[in-house]
Amino acid sequence: MRLTARPIDLEAGGKFIVILNKDDADYLGVRALDRVCLKYRDKTITAIVDTTNKFTLKGELIANDDITKYFGLNGGEHIEVDPQNGIESTKYIRQKLCGARLEYDKIKTVIRDVVDNKVSSVELAAFITALHTQGISIDEAASLSRAMVETGRTLKLKQEIICDKHSIGGIPGDKTSLILVPIVAAAGLTIPKTSSKAITSPSGTAERMGALAPVNLSLEEIQEVVKKTNACLVWGGALDLAPADDMFINIEYPLGIDPMLLPSIMSKKKAIGANHVVIDIPIGNEAKIKTADQARELAEDFMELGKRLNMHIVCGITYGDQPLGHYIGPALAAKEALLTLRGNGPKDVVSKATNLAGLLFEAVGRGNRMTALQMLKSGKAEKKLREIIEAQGGNPNIKPDDLPIGEKYATVKSECDGRVLRIKNSEIVLIARRAGAPLDVGAGIHLNVKTGDSVRKGETLFTIFSNNYNRLNEALELAENLKPLTVGNKQEEKMLLGEMKGTCEKRIFVLDR
Repeated sequence: MRLTARPIDLEAGGKFIVILNKDDADYLGVRALDRVCLKYRDKTITAIVDTTNKFTLKGELIANDDITKYFGLNGGEHIEVDPQNGIESTKYIRQKLCGARLEYDKIKTVIRDVVDNKVSSVELAAFITALHTQGISIDEAASLSRAMVETGRTLKLKQEIICDKHSIGGIPGDKTSLILVPIVAAAGLTIPKTSSKAITSPSGTAERMGALAPVNLSLEEIQEVVKKTNACLVWGGALDLAPADDMFINIEYPLGIDPMLLPSIMSKKKAIGANHVVIDIPIGNEAKIKTADQARELAEDFMELGKRLNMHIVCGITYGDQPLGHYIGPALAAKEALLTLRGNGPKDVVSKATNLAGLLFEAVGRGNRMTALQMLKSGKAEKKLREIIEAQGGNPNIKPDDLPIGEKYATVKSECDGRVLRIKNSEIVLIARRAGAPLDVGAGIHLNVKTGDSVRKGETLFTIFSNNYNRLNEALELAENLKPLTVGNKQEEKMLLGEMKGTCEKRIFVLDR
């Protein structure tokens, strides 16, 4: 059947979506969420169908942005439309829903169809739900990782040893990568760090580095940066590395589940050629992983999966019961990273970065934590970061005070004398995001105190920054309601740690890549 194209401004997250007049859909024998094959000139794609009689005329095909770009449509073109039978992936998704373990070929078929936009959002949600409820075996995790790599682009580097680092996330203010990467590169090792942008946090590594230099580089540009500096700190979202992962995240986040944690992380590392990776696993009541036993179990899974992918994985179990350092938000965290590289960083930031770097040095036989400390204290790591900044198109002479911190600020003060007994990570995240982070690069929080510090009544606990007066007021109101810092003399004196009256603030589901 030949239909006339009418492009409209409709984004669908990379999906090929067509809207058909219901009479035409009935003639083709298709319903909403069925698939049709579209042919125009020498190009053919599979698209997901939607139907209506209100916005389309008979004989007309409404094309979304992705179809318009793929075919180069202007409107009025004649598109050949044919119904398409169900895809093979659907059968394998049903098998997983019933508890089957899927072999590599089946998983590769599903991933390929996901990347080719042949899988509808309903089918993709069913697959993610099946992985969550039925579980993923190590064999399946390895197959998912390989398939996700093979259906995307890869970074080709000639070095024999390629390092990388990843944190499973959940700790606000974690600027470890901005310090660890130049430490490792300064020691002569190659570490091409690609990172995601914030999903639920006030800033991801990409936003923090973005305050210092451009991070949206092509694969070819990354190769040039790594050739010059041994490293990079870039956003991986535009590189088409394991592209299925971004589609999975779009489903995982609203469902509040994360069954793809291991294959998601490992596929991205495999795609950039990493063969020695340190995984940071923070633990604590305020972290994603609550206990050391849970952390060890996760670490064992990472290491076993690494063996199957020919990667050497080491895991560091780190303290995660409060934010890392004192600064939270893109520019604020970048400022603290620069201060740390210049020798003025908080002890917890220095300890975490050098310990994790030390694990990598031990894994490749190039030293230990003392090697990392030497790179930091000698100024070699700072020099290396400035080389990376310049190679990525930033100002290599940037100073901490040059960073664009929010012009508007408000302080939250202690209501009593005592010590800081607890800092609630999730509530700090909510406040920083309400202030505008990460879209507002200068928004965030400066923690004036940390757990265990003594405070006096009226002393500033933390300062909120924003470039928007309304957002600042909303963040301040939220801070006064949530009270993310607990102050008292002894833990047992603070038996009531919070209260609930009416509607409470929605907790963030932590999903960071």
